[in-house]
Amino acid sequence: MSGIAVHADAESAAPAEKVFALLTDWPRHAEWMPFTEARGGHGVGAELEGWTGVGPLGFTDTMVITGWRSGRRVAVRHTGRLVRGEAFFDVAPLPGAGSRIRWAERLDLPLGPLGRAGWIAAGPAFRAFMALGLRRLARLAEADGTVVPLR
Repeated sequence: MSGIAVHADAESAAPAEKVFALLTDWPRHAEWMPFTEARGGHGVGAELEGWTGVGPLGFTDTMVITGWRSGRRVAVRHTGRLVRGEAFFDVAPLPGAGSRIRWAERLDLPLGPLGRAGWIAAGPAFRAFMALGLRRLARLAEADGTVVPLR
């Protein structure tokens, strides 16, 4: 196996707690993350399941939450057959107002050199979707008038 690391950042005018609450409202993932639906629990040890794809073409990404700091951070271990590795979301308050969001992934690529070659081709699109998702999350948190309790 070969490993890669990738991350994306965005800023939001919304407070960190609000961004985190929206981020961890798993059924709402489809509102900000392109081609992805999610469901699952909250807190260390809870399981998550994400489905990424278009129409019938896609894959399921199973995860276990390995770190949880309410209002600030959620970390996961990818446990599926296709996606393996670790990831986290950090939401940090900015001085004055707003927040900074970081999404980082450390993934184990299957298939050795073939997986590495695939990443060279697919990596830029993956990074672009991460950045797009975070920008959409930031805007949604700014516009969303609902109050979601912290978990």
